[in-house]
Amino acid sequence: MMKGRYTAKPEGEFVLFLIGMRFNKWWRINKWFPVFLAMPRMLQELYKQPALGLLHHEMWFSRTIILVQYWKSSDQLIAYANAKDAEHLPAWKAFHRAIKDDSVGIWHETYVIKPGQSETIYANMPRFGLGAAMPLQKADGHYTSAVTRMNG
Repeated sequence: MMKGRYTAKPEGEFVLFLIGMRFNKWWRINKWFPVFLAMPRMLQELYKQPALGLLHHEMWFSRTIILVQYWKSSDQLIAYANAKDAEHLPAWKAFHRAIKDDSVGIWHETYVIKPGQSETIYANMPRFGLGAAMPLQKADGHYTSAVTRMNG
């Protein structure tokens, strides 16, 4: 835990990528379990190869699993999604072959965040979210309020 107030300081543009799956028919484990297992393999691959562009992720579990990912660029995210020698494309193709019903759903949203279009505050928190992906600085002086943090 870091005592006090901190703010993340993105160094230029970055990408916020939200991705997840939903158990529509939780009892159909044979359908959703392979989908569930694909993401840890992708994350392991991405962390072993930082040049691919993933900066950090956070994950939450419930009926809908949500991963929040921070990427260096949309070009790197798209390149990874389409790379024939990476974990994602085979998993995506296997999902479409295996899922012929509505037992599991998947989704994603992509946001390109330009400088001055985000602000953060972390008070008495461990490094988390964007604050784990980017450098931190004390949220004092000019960075005390959300307005001034947003405007740099």
